[in-house]
Order: sequence, then structure tokens, then C-alpha cells
Amino acid sequence: MRYKSIITAAILGTSLIVAPGCKDEFAEVNTNPSAVTKADVRFLFTKTLAEFEPSKYQQWFYNNLQYMLPWTQATLSNEAGNQAAMNLMGAYESSQSQVVNIKLYTEEIKYVLSLMEEGERAKYENIRVMCNPLLVYLGIFGTDMYGSLAYSDAGKALHELILTPGYEDQESLFNTWLTQLDEAIEVLTSNKADQVTLGAQDFVYQGDTEKWAKFANSLKLKIAVRLLHVNKAKALEIAQQVATSPAGIMNSLDDDFFYCKGSQEYHFGDDVLDGQGRGIGSQHLIEFLVNHKDPRVRFVFQKNDFNSMVVQAFLDHKIDLPPYIKEAANINNGKFEGWKAPGEPWVRYFGAPINTDARNNGATNDAYFNYNKFKIGDKQYYPMARMNREMLQGQKDYTFPDAPEVSVTEDKQDNAWYGLHFSSAEVNLYLAELKLLGANLPQSAAEYFKQGIELSVLEYDKLAELNKIPYYSDVYDKKEATLALMDNEINNLLESADYQLSGSTKEQLEKVYIQQYIHFLLFPQDQYVQVRRSGVPMRGSKILAWQDFSTTAGDPNFAIPRRWTINSPLQSDLMYQIKVDAFKAQGYTTGTQDPKILNFERVWYDKGAPNFGEGPNF
Repeated sequence: MRYKSIITAAILGTSLIVAPGCKDEFAEVNTNPSAVTKADVRFLFTKTLAEFEPSKYQQWFYNNLQYMLPWTQATLSNEAGNQAAMNLMGAYESSQSQVVNIKLYTEEIKYVLSLMEEGERAKYENIRVMCNPLLVYLGIFGTDMYGSLAYSDAGKALHELILTPGYEDQESLFNTWLTQLDEAIEVLTSNKADQVTLGAQDFVYQGDTEKWAKFANSLKLKIAVRLLHVNKAKALEIAQQVATSPAGIMNSLDDDFFYCKGSQEYHFGDDVLDGQGRGIGSQHLIEFLVNHKDPRVRFVFQKNDFNSMVVQAFLDHKIDLPPYIKEAANINNGKFEGWKAPGEPWVRYFGAPINTDARNNGATNDAYFNYNKFKIGDKQYYPMARMNREMLQGQKDYTFPDAPEVSVTEDKQDNAWYGLHFSSAEVNLYLAELKLLGANLPQSAAEYFKQGIELSVLEYDKLAELNKIPYYSDVYDKKEATLALMDNEINNLLESADYQLSGSTKEQLEKVYIQQYIHFLLFPQDQYVQVRRSGVPMRGSKILAWQDFSTTAGDPNFAIPRRWTINSPLQSDLMYQIKVDAFKAQGYTTGTQDPKILNFERVWYDKGAPNFGEGPNF
């Protein structure tokens, strides 16, 4: 069929301009499939890599900032504080579209290779299997909140005319993905000398197949920890396979999946933080990070607006400072003289209470949520730490806070966005968890734990530097300190009892889960999955406790959804019966936004996991 060749050419990125003299060549492409073999598979792979995007704009705007981060008690859902309806889902972005989008390109790579002679096709084996971990990563991302999804036959409509791909359950998906990762590891570690190389066409690992093999091998741990409540033995077996694989594991910043498409790639244009309001850090989390002098608070969250000059301006205009800022300042006869211990760079990070009733208390509302209290004339100041915009987007301008009558100073430097989609810190923290649960691994849980924390801090510092966040290397106020990682900070952090493995297995697991929780602050779905499967943070903890959202009588548990709401399929949908059967098999109620139902009806691997805040139940 001719339309197939036309669409194929479009997917390959071929520029086909219908003009006098070109008509016969266009017809030949439509009628001669072998003409497509001229496409460069390297460029197809680059396009696949460029389309790799776990969290698009709407996922950050809705899924991450409106639901997941507030539900895990990392941030607040609204600048006016959490509200009673915060556990009700409204608009959101599907997390399944990304894997389908990538699969379109990987299926095209396989199709183009199928048209080659066997000898020529064999030269592209490395590139073909390098697609596997990309697909698996996004597949995990797609199934976490839904369960079953269409995968194996997805993306095959173009050449195989499969318009109704079957849904596969999570257990089958995990088996398929483990097989795909094993295939990638086997091919990439075979050291074939005749393989076509990618070089700069691979903007993550520059065609280094050893690093791709480490990535594929380490990614198996993301599946292993999700299996712990449904097949613990298999989870531990996977961990042991990963640790002994000749591919090795991701264990340094050089192994990490740092991601930047190019000098003018800014991630997305619209502001996901909705002006100045959303993404405010939770009070208990910010206090934990600051009290332990954890450098990651400086990289994930942005300094508030109350530098020494703003504090002095409030004093000069005889306007009350927020009480927690006043308490941190040394003020004498109406003059700001400096900060109390711990001083800069720690004193401009404050979070807000997460309780849905907090803003109903007059004093609390005035201290945190009444923004009219944080003004001098018409100029607004923000006393709390919000997620750092420039860690999420490039091309963001920053206005340095100052007194209202001072000329504005701005940082307008455009900078490409750098992300980190999978890391050595995540790998080591998974290994620490799996070791504690019985996996036969070469290092102790304490060693993996320590490496995980150290790598996490280094990774966040590198991201902050690459994204050129405000204050990273320069200050605006002479009484400020820069944010870059300082000598001995990591060593000092690791001396804290809360950052060392000790106590019972459950107590050690809690510490591992807290570090996963902190590491995942810029990876909200992974953080949500970690909280969902571990029950950490947990109620009554002496380290970082789970807080009750609501103090309303009869509602002590405030149900939080454990999966996304799913629309009831339309009978006009070609996939109608397939979807109906898949949802029924999982016991899902479709079309509901009831958080109690969405809390009770779980995805397969979540069955048996503890409720939010209950702590580990192994």
C-alpha cells in the first residue's frame, strides 16, 4: 500500500518536497520499499534518543506537582496550602504515551534493518539492542500507575497493520523487559569489531557500548524492587545476577544517564511551577535536610527571597517579618546584623505545613500562606523554598530579590537543560535495600548505602552546575554564600547517625528508603513508587515521620490514590473490548475519582505493599 511508504519516509525525517522534477523520484519511493534502506539507522537512533522523555510538560504541571509530590509529602499542592480536595484527581497526563512514541521509532529501526542484506544488518546489532533499555525504562514508567498496557504489538501499525495491540499484564511485561535487557547485555558485551559506531549521534554515552551495557544491566534493579511484594525470591535473584554480570553496574558519575539534547534544548517552554506558587517544600522535609546540612536541599529547592537586603527593607518599612525568618536573624535596633547558626547557605530554606487545616489557623495562615503579609507596597516577596525552576527547565530568568526602590538585577542567561534519568546513586540504594532483604551481593548494605548517598549528592551538585542555577558559583548579596558543594560536606553528612546503617533490619531499611525518597525529589514518579511500596516515610519515625494530612475527626488516614483514575472506554474505540477485559482482569473500577477506591484497587506489583506511612512490612 502506497501510504505506508509515504508515512515511513515521514518518520525517517526525510524532507520530501513535491516540486517540478521531483515527482518521478517521489513515486519511486512510494512503490519501491528498497529505497527506504538508504536511511541511516544511526540517525534513527538519535531521533529515538531525542524523543526519550519520561516527564513531559503536562506530567510536571499536573502529575508531579499537583499529585505525586504533594501525596508523598515532599511539596504542597497549592501556594495557599494543601486543601481538603488534594487527593481528588482532575486533569492529568497519561504516562503510557511516551513508550508508544519511542516504540514507533524502534519498530522503524527494525523494519529498515529487515530490508538489508544479512551481512550489512549484522553491523547494526549494537544500535538495535541499545533501544531496549530505552523502551524498558519508559515501559516501567508507563505501567507504574496503570498496570497492564499494550507493549509487544504497540507501534506496529505502520508495517504490520496491527491496530488493536493486546494488553499485557505487569507480570508478563516484567518478564518481557528482563528478556530484552538480557539481550542487550549479551550483544553489547560481545565486543563485535565490525559494528557501526554512533559517536556524537549518541548524546548520552557517545556510542560507548560498555556504558550502555551497564545501563541495561543496572536497569534490571528497577524491576527487581517492584517485584519484592509479589515475588521476593525472583527480585533477590535478579539483584544477584546484576551484581555478578560481566557488564558491571553503574557506579560513577561517568556511568550516569545525564541527558541534554543540545545547546538550545530547554526541556519545555511553559512554566511548570505556575508563577511563584506551586512546588513549595514541605516543612518537615526541609527541616530534616537543613538540620542535617544535606547539600541536596540547595540544589532541589530555591532560596527564598529574604536575603539581608530584603530583611532590612522590611525592618525599614516597619513590616513584620515572617516569624521563622525573624527568629533566624540577628537584629539590633532595627538593623540586620547577620544570620544565626547555621548561617548561609542554610538559612533561606523554609517549608510550609502540609496539613489541610493549616491555613484555617490564623497565625499559621499569616506565617505561611497570607502573601499580603510578605509585601512592601506592590512588591511581592516569597519566604518559603520552592522547587528550583532551573533544575526543571532551561531558558528561565531569575530576578535577584532586593529592596523595592532598587533597580532590578536579573539573570537572563539562556542555558540548555540537563536532566538525569537513571543514576549510580539509585543503583546503589537499590542494592543496599536488596542486600538487607537477603540478596547475596559482594558488598555490605552499609557500603552500598554510603556510596548511594555520596553519589546522589555529587549528581545533584553536577546537575546544579550544568543547569547554572542561581547562586551556584556567584552571590548577589555580600552576606550570602554560594551553593556549590564544599570540601568535606559529604564526609560531614555521612557522620550523622541518620545517614549510617545501624539498628534492626527494619530500622536500616527505613534509612535506605529515606535516602531513596530524598534522591527521587526530582523524579516524582519514582519517589511516589518508593513511598507506595515501602511505607516510608512512616508514622512515628524518629528520623523523618509521615504526617497526617487531615485532622478532621473520622478521617485520620485521608486516602491517597495508589494508581491513576482510568476513563471508561468508549464502545466506538477499536480497543474497547481489549481495554474492558484488561481493566476487569485487574479489578479496576473505571471512570471513578474516589480516592478510597483508587487506594484500594492496586496495580499487580503493589498488592501486599504497606499502606502509606505504615513502614516496611517484609
